[in-house]
Amino acid sequence: MVQHVAVIGAGVGGLASIKCCLEEGLEPTCFERSEDIGGLWRYTDSVESERVSVYRSVITNTSKEMSCFSDFPFPEDFPNYLPHSLLLEYFRMYAQHFDLLQHIRFKTTVLSVRKQPDFAISGQWEVVTKADGVQESHVFDAVMVCTGHYQEPYLPLASFPGIETLFKGQYLHSQEYRDVEAFRGKRVLVVGIGNTGGDLSVELSRVAAKVFLSARSSTWVVSRLSDQGFPIDMVNTTRFNHFLDWLLPAALTKRIKFRKFNSWFNHANYGLASTKSSNFSLITNEELPFCLLSGAVVLKPGVKEFTESSALFEDGTTEENIDVVLFATGYSFSFPFLEESVRSLFHDNHSLYKCIFPPQLERPTLAIIGLIRLTGSVMVGAEMQARWVTGAFAGWNKLPPASTMIADVLKKKPPVKRNPAQRESLKLSFIGYTDDIASCAGVKPSMLRLLLTDPGLALAIFFGPCTPYQYRLVGRGKWTGARAAILTQWQRTLKPLRTRVVDDSSSSPSSWHWMCLLALPAALALRFLLSKYPRCGWSPWAG
Repeated sequence: MVQHVAVIGAGVGGLASIKCCLEEGLEPTCFERSEDIGGLWRYTDSVESERVSVYRSVITNTSKEMSCFSDFPFPEDFPNYLPHSLLLEYFRMYAQHFDLLQHIRFKTTVLSVRKQPDFAISGQWEVVTKADGVQESHVFDAVMVCTGHYQEPYLPLASFPGIETLFKGQYLHSQEYRDVEAFRGKRVLVVGIGNTGGDLSVELSRVAAKVFLSARSSTWVVSRLSDQGFPIDMVNTTRFNHFLDWLLPAALTKRIKFRKFNSWFNHANYGLASTKSSNFSLITNEELPFCLLSGAVVLKPGVKEFTESSALFEDGTTEENIDVVLFATGYSFSFPFLEESVRSLFHDNHSLYKCIFPPQLERPTLAIIGLIRLTGSVMVGAEMQARWVTGAFAGWNKLPPASTMIADVLKKKPPVKRNPAQRESLKLSFIGYTDDIASCAGVKPSMLRLLLTDPGLALAIFFGPCTPYQYRLVGRGKWTGARAAILTQWQRTLKPLRTRVVDDSSSSPSSWHWMCLLALPAALALRFLLSKYPRCGWSPWAG
C-alpha cells in the first residue's frame, strides 16, 4: 500500500502532484533543486546551470481559461495570455491556497532513484538527495518524476559542418537567450522555426542589423486570436470540433485546416508551407508574417554548412557577415538520477503506458508526469495525469496487467523521429488524451447524462471550450464550483478587456449552440454513409 510519495520537481507538474497526493491521503515530499517553485516559468536574468528558464518577453500560447488548474481559475482580471511573471504569481497563489510549500524541500538535488532489494514485493524506492553538501537517503513507496521535457538543450552541431571548426562568430542555444541587448546592430541567423525560433526572430528584428530565419520543414503560422478576437484555443478546442475530427475523413480534415490557415495569408507565397506538405509543424505568432512582409526577417532554407563568416544554405544561396547563430532547436529529456535498469525501459513518452507508467516494472510505483506534447495546454494534461496516478497509488484506480499495458504501448507507438523539431508533429490531441486519462480516473463527464439532467451545461460543454473545469463535475475530486466556472468562463475572458466599455449588442459564441445541435443528426448520418460506403466514390460535395 502506497503512503509516502517522492515528488521530483516543483514546477507545474510537481505542484499538481503534491496537491493530488494530499487529496488522496498520501504523504508527499517534493525535492526541488532550485530555491523556488515554477520550474521553467520562473524567469531569471542570468542563465542558471542545469535549469532551463523562459526568456524575458515570453507570452503563453494557451489562454488562461484553457490552462488553469481544474479547481482553481485564474483571477478574472488577469489577461487572457500571460507573461511569465503573472503565471508564476498564479502558481504562488495556488501553492498558498492549498498549503503546498510545507511539503517542498528547496535547494535539494536528487542524486539517484533506485529500486529497493525487495522491489518486486514492496514496490519501494531508495531516493538519495543532496542539500548543503550533505547526502541523505530516503525510502519511498512511490515516486512521481515531474521534471518535464525541457531539460537539456538539443544542439546538433554535427549536422552543421563548419560551425565548430570554421565559423568565427558566436553561436548559442536559445536556452542562453534572455533579451535583445547582446544582439543590437548584429546580423543574426536563427536556426529552427518552432515557437521559440519565431518569437526570437521577431524580437531580434527590432534591434539587429538583419535577421535570417532558417527552416527545414513546412510551417503553418497561426494567431492567438480567432476571427472575432476571442482566444483561438477557446474557439477551436471544443468537443464539437473534436467530434468533427472523428467524423470526417483525415484527408478532408487536413484540407479544411490548411484552407483555414491560408485564409489569414498564403503560406506558400511566404515560403513557409504548402498544402501538399506531408510533414509540417504549427507555430503561434501574430507578428512573424508582417516581419517577413516588411523584410525585417528573411526566411531561408536549411543550413548546409558554415564558413568563417558566412552561412551556405541548401538552395545554394549564401548570407555573408553573420555575427551570431542562435539555435532554436528544442530540448531533449533525460533522467540521470534513475538507475540504468529503469531508464533503459523507455526512450520517450511513447514507451510509457498512457505516457506515464513504464509498463515493464514489476510494481507500478514510478510515474512520469508532464512528459507529453499536446495540441493544448500541457499544464492541464499534467494535472490530469497526477489525479489518475495518485488515485492508483491510493488504490482507487486500478491499472491493467503488465502484459496489457505493454501491448497498448506497442500498438500506439508512432514512427521514430530523429529530433525534437520533428517530434512536434507527434503531438497528441488535447481532448482525446485528457479524456482518456479522465476516463481512467473516473472523472470524465457523461454528455448524455448531462443533456438529460442539465441541458444548458451540456451545450456549454459540447459546443464551448473544453476548459479544465469539465473534469471536476463528477468523480473523485469533484468541485462544487465547476458548473459555475464553466458557465462564467466567457465573462472571465472578457473582463480584462472591459477597461473601456462600448455599447454593442453582438451575440456571444454561445448563441450558436442550438444551431449546431440541430446539425448533429445530419453529421451522424454523413458519418454512417461514409463508413457504410467507403469505396463507392459517392461524395456529398460532388457536383
